[in-house]
Amino acid sequence: MTTPKRPADIYLRFLQLAEALRGLPALPALDPLEERILAIVARAGKEDQRLSVRDMMAKKELGSPATLHNRLTSMREKGWIMLSDTEDTRRKQIELTQAALLHFDKLSKCMLQAAGKT
Repeated sequence: MTTPKRPADIYLRFLQLAEALRGLPALPALDPLEERILAIVARAGKEDQRLSVRDMMAKKELGSPATLHNRLTSMREKGWIMLSDTEDTRRKQIELTQAALLHFDKLSKCMLQAAGKT
């Protein structure tokens, strides 16, 4: 395959490769709000920030606490996130699962492949 010439070509190739990942047996798909939550959790983890359920509930742009609680429960059942104990047993920290980290690794490979780096 030839290396894409324009940034748009690279991005479109990445989208094509990422879409192919969705066809592989892996974690269940997320809805758009769950995708936003996943991005927030991933960025917090990358920046070594602790993110609790209470922290997520405070993000009004993500919806009501009930909506957020339902989405976090769904994401946990789907295997994307896990809740771990903190010093205060009433607070739970949100973290990515190993399966979610593997998914991000695969997306990174798609990005590199689209850019012609592999």
